Amino acid sequence: MWLDLLKAAILGVVEGATEFIPVSSTGHLILVADWLNFGGPRAATFEIFIQLAAILAVVYLYRAKVFAVAKNLPHDPGAQKFTLNLIVAFIPAAAIGYFIHDWMKEVLFNPVVVAWALVLGGVAILLIERWNPPERVTDPDRIPVKIAAGVGLAQVLSLIPGVSRSGATIMGGRSLGMSRPAATEFSFFLAIPIMVMASGYDLYKSRDVLSLGDFPVFAVGFIVSFFSALVVIRAFLAYVARRTFVPFAWYRIGFGGLLLLWYLVLG
Repeated sequence: MWLDLLKAAILGVVEGATEFIPVSSTGHLILVADWLNFGGPRAATFEIFIQLAAILAVVYLYRAKVFAVAKNLPHDPGAQKFTLNLIVAFIPAAAIGYFIHDWMKEVLFNPVVVAWALVLGGVAILLIERWNPPERVTDPDRIPVKIAAGVGLAQVLSLIPGVSRSGATIMGGRSLGMSRPAATEFSFFLAIPIMVMASGYDLYKSRDVLSLGDFPVFAVGFIVSFFSALVVIRAFLAYVARRTFVPFAWYRIGFGGLLLLWYLVLG
């Protein structure tokens, strides 16, 4: 049991540290779980569950705005527009993910797919940063609906483990003319509905493989993920206000390249 709790804590740190930066939390969880020999249906559900903790960290940090939007939604055009944008951006990945959920977990959730996605995603980030599209939208509350729809389509790519949901949505927003801070903040809010739905759906489908004995492991992973996400979100917001995503791109390419060498050549 103590070994399982230690593994849960390690995975919680990994999830919280990687969920909101463009390096793919799902990809890192798959890799670290493989190295820790933490596998099976129960482990897959655990990985989804601790992602929910990271999302709750966003809700906590932005609680004033979340409550203000919810309170003012019936009569405030600004709150209505913001909510509409989230819905529009949420639909593509949610709809496609619903139909291919089981196939993804069976076919795509493996280290080699993650490694390729890390490398190709890193190259994409470098290309977008080199392009450096003009920043036409700097306020996440004033995003045109068509740009929100474009970000939603970009999020579909994140269904592939290793692509990174935050990476796909932030770089999608940048490609469509959003500033780095605006794209990052919108990506954080967009994470709330998509990850809550994904976590709830996965927990429901996995209800038969879980038991009360799993509670301590899930609780440790959840708590550690929540607090590590709090730290990383604050640091990441400060970072994107001043710098580019190029270091994350080179990290992805280097790490993914090492993984491909290990699994395809040395493994």
